[in-house]
Amino acid sequence: MTHPEIALLRMASQKILKTTFHEPQEIVQHLGAMQAQDYTMAKWAIGSRCDASEKMIEEAINSGQIIRTHILRPTWHFVSATDIHWMLDISGPQVKKIILSAAKKYDLDEKKLKKINNSIEKILLNHKSLTREEIIRELGFKKETDQNFSSTLIMGYAELDGVVCNGNMKGRQITYSLLEEKVPKTKTKLTKEEGLARLAKRYFESHGPATLPDFIWWSGFPATVAKLAVLSVESELDTIEVEGTKYWFKKGLSTEASIPKKIHFLPSFDEILISYKTREITIAKEHQPNAFTNNGIFWPIIIENEKVIGTWKRTAKKEHTKIETSFFEAIAPDKKNLVFEAIIPFENYLESKISIE
Repeated sequence: MTHPEIALLRMASQKILKTTFHEPQEIVQHLGAMQAQDYTMAKWAIGSRCDASEKMIEEAINSGQIIRTHILRPTWHFVSATDIHWMLDISGPQVKKIILSAAKKYDLDEKKLKKINNSIEKILLNHKSLTREEIIRELGFKKETDQNFSSTLIMGYAELDGVVCNGNMKGRQITYSLLEEKVPKTKTKLTKEEGLARLAKRYFESHGPATLPDFIWWSGFPATVAKLAVLSVESELDTIEVEGTKYWFKKGLSTEASIPKKIHFLPSFDEILISYKTREITIAKEHQPNAFTNNGIFWPIIIENEKVIGTWKRTAKKEHTKIETSFFEAIAPDKKNLVFEAIIPFENYLESKISIE
């Protein structure tokens, strides 16, 4: 197996080439957790993998079928309602350690944050959706120079503790609601080993072919823990070694990549790049500075077949959306029609007209 073949199989694995799912929550459940700090673009990450419109995806988020919260690593992710509680059970404790370490600067320890969580529960009771600023004000915190950051830690801890998750949007403002009011806990509880095994299998079946370092990066778990999780599900996956590196992936995946190749417009922070430790298989090293920065900012990308060939930018106008493209190398004139065809799924998703430059 060659690196281009691995890249194409990853596209198939992530349901970019062809999807068997139609509901937004099915895509999120398939991928396990989708990075979602750029809320607008994260919705397109779902939409690019199914035929749902932006409105349909927002409905799935507001209704609690898809949860947006901090999980796995200290950043926003989309998680399916069916996965949120067991995933928090296994990843919450380790990410909370990062929050607690940063919170010391503000004289906040675990005992104080637990007490704050009790107050947040009372504030949000009965399906309320409030912004972070509204919650902090209700808690009686005074404004400080670094208040925005300390409030981020407070709400992050509340998310990781399973108290809050996304509420309904207030215009463009993010809000919080009580997680258990959106997704009540079930009586079934996984052990840590069972949860880690499920997470590993989910990752490799939806992101593979991928390596152990890829899973360590994506999951946020230490190498020793991640390795045991992979070994526990290895018999349920296919494996291959390429240039001394071992890859795991879904059994029978190769049959899903035998479809016509084309161009795809994918969002910023898309899983096709961000969910792997190294990205040379999908984007040439010399082009990487044009697609993402060293401090973790990822821009929307254009992929032809299995390789990133450029980036794009969306600008909302009164009656349409303008798309500006920036290719790493000049594209051949006969490919321009393919570029116009490739943006049609995004136009359908937005349910509005698009102009492309």
